[in-house]
Amino acid sequence: MLLRTVYAGFGVRDLHGASRAVAYLVLAAAPYVLITGTLAPGITLSGRIAVIAVVSFMAGLGLMSWFRPHLLPVAFWFFVPILSTVLITGLNMITNDASTGAQFFYLWPVLYVANFLGRRAIYLNLLLVFAGDALTVFTVLGVGRGMMDWVATMLTMTMTTIVVSTLRARADKFRAVLEEQANVDALTGLANRRHFTETLTREAAEIALTGDSLALVTVDLDYFKTINDTYGHTEGDRVLQAVASSMRTVTGDRGLAARLGGDEFVMLLRLDRPAAVAVAQELRADAGSATGLPGGPPSLSIGIAVLPGDAATVEELISASDAALYDAKASGRGRVAVARGRQNLDRMPGLTPTPDPLLRP
Repeated sequence: MLLRTVYAGFGVRDLHGASRAVAYLVLAAAPYVLITGTLAPGITLSGRIAVIAVVSFMAGLGLMSWFRPHLLPVAFWFFVPILSTVLITGLNMITNDASTGAQFFYLWPVLYVANFLGRRAIYLNLLLVFAGDALTVFTVLGVGRGMMDWVATMLTMTMTTIVVSTLRARADKFRAVLEEQANVDALTGLANRRHFTETLTREAAEIALTGDSLALVTVDLDYFKTINDTYGHTEGDRVLQAVASSMRTVTGDRGLAARLGGDEFVMLLRLDRPAAVAVAQELRADAGSATGLPGGPPSLSIGIAVLPGDAATVEELISASDAALYDAKASGRGRVAVARGRQNLDRMPGLTPTPDPLLRP
């Protein structure tokens, strides 16, 4: 529970990138720290031993981050900038080094946090850097001489954080736009085939663990070619958009609605068979209330299959739903059919509807 709270507050992004950042910079810094630390003027034997111990730890951490990052706990990626700030401050204190070069080592935790962690972690890290640098420069140089160095470092780290965070936010927005464009059908605004396929694979894997039901509802617009030939493709697009609007309405937060291409639509619902049937009937009713279309309200044929009841794999689920759709079209169109026997629901006891306004003459 504590770690969940921490994760929610600080928000690690791109763990792979974070592990690479740790590996690159720790492995690059280790030789520098070893040379400058052990050869620093006036350093004692105990100081050299401390430097060698720290460098050994840094090298081991870098190699672990590079080759075995999965062995490190997730919490490590939150606390690594804190650890780095403490190590930098400790090394500067051991070597009595308050030079500009020594203070620039604080750029690593600053850049790491600005790239991979959330806003709270950024604020916390800046406070630790300011405190660590103040401890070093005021101890080594004194308050009078060290004040200007400390202020300059504080401004440098703050401006660096602002610039990197701003660029990161813009990159995130740009990536979100690209992801939306890659996953959304341009005409209808529904998910496209690519997004549907990825979601179907992921959802099927999840229900294999949870034991829930996953319904695939395949939707086909009846007589769509006739609509295009009679009224033109512009009106055909309007009909597709009307169907998509109805699908968004009835799907809500219960699943995913997608257009696979042409007049072929699907809904992926975390529902059992009766609930999926109810949604399908709701879709037909909503589409049947569309107005302003020259050919009248669109007629929909719908096939439903449920995983695991009607299939054992994703491929079988798709085939079962397609077969149910075929039965719906073969038995008169403008109706719902289900897999496992694929009986037409409009003929099942208790589901006989009133005269269907969706069927065209």
